[in-house]
Amino acid sequence: MIPDAARLERLLADTRRFVRERAIPNEDRVEQEDRIPEELVADMRRLGSYGWSIPEQYGGAGLTTEELALAFMELSQASVAFRVHGATNAGIGSEAIIQDGTEEQKRNWLPRLASGEILGCLALTEPEAGSDATSLQATAVRDGDHYILNGTKRYITLAPVADLFQVFARSDPANKGAGGVSAFLVERGTPGLSTGVSTPKMGQEGAPIGEVILKDCRVPAAAIIGGEPGRGFRTVMKVLNKQRINLAALCTGPAIRMLDEAVAYARERKQFGKAIGEFQLVQAMLAESRIEIAAAQALILETARKRDRGEDVTTDVSMCKYYATEMCGRVADRVVQVFGGQGYVKGRGIERFYRDVRAFRIYEGTSQIHLLNVAKHLLR
Repeated sequence: MIPDAARLERLLADTRRFVRERAIPNEDRVEQEDRIPEELVADMRRLGSYGWSIPEQYGGAGLTTEELALAFMELSQASVAFRVHGATNAGIGSEAIIQDGTEEQKRNWLPRLASGEILGCLALTEPEAGSDATSLQATAVRDGDHYILNGTKRYITLAPVADLFQVFARSDPANKGAGGVSAFLVERGTPGLSTGVSTPKMGQEGAPIGEVILKDCRVPAAAIIGGEPGRGFRTVMKVLNKQRINLAALCTGPAIRMLDEAVAYARERKQFGKAIGEFQLVQAMLAESRIEIAAAQALILETARKRDRGEDVTTDVSMCKYYATEMCGRVADRVVQVFGGQGYVKGRGIERFYRDVRAFRIYEGTSQIHLLNVAKHLLR
């Protein structure tokens, strides 16, 4: 058996190779076609990224939180679309089943998610339920051994192409709080479930988002994650507690890539007879970016280790998500400034990253929500 350290180093090296040799050379193509070509999907399946977080007994790699963060920092140095398609299954696409699924649900779904045979998505956000997830209006009405689901989900990552939907709906109309929410596993093709076309957006081409529409969608009671109604909100909080570490790591990769591009450009671009990297104000932008990336990495990895030790990281994950996403936005802005006109126009990929990373500060809890989370824990 390969020692854990050697196994991880090989996985990181394989990921680095995929990013440099396959993903980066195809970034423009992915943006133009607004999809990941099948040959690159096959590459990611061979890489195993779909199952990085899924336990080995169900066909995944069983990475720890820390190992997963390191892998995500490598994978996300390519266009954001690659990690959305190739790693959502290793995050919110499977985590609810890993955390709270029945053994039958795990055996049925996790091996297929781990291999990339199917894509999973988390259908939580609604037109009137974003930051306040407890206000969701989708309903699940008991009908014998089944539930009838009705409602609309919005801005759901991978919804137009996903195969398995983790749908959150209010199963107890008398309970208007978190305890009235249940989580359901619904397969594409189930009568009453449909998805809209990919929603046009600022960036992240190749990583579609869209609506999930439930109209008298009939699912068996056995489709409830964990088999017990009323636990859906607790389940999604467990998912997001881990996913916020994942997302912080996934924000750090683009920052690393952008800084690498900026350093190379600062060496090659000449003005006033010398490379712009010799000017101290340019150096300051590069140095500030490197320092903030290092700080984010340290915070993320320490939080990941704490989670792996079984410690409560509720506050830590909010700090990670807030700091890393804001850091990535600042790095993107500085890098555009270093490139000047070349950073604003298409061609070098910098403007694509600038657009792509803006969403990080919004989804999976806005920056403002995470600041409130930290403040509440401080004052509690």
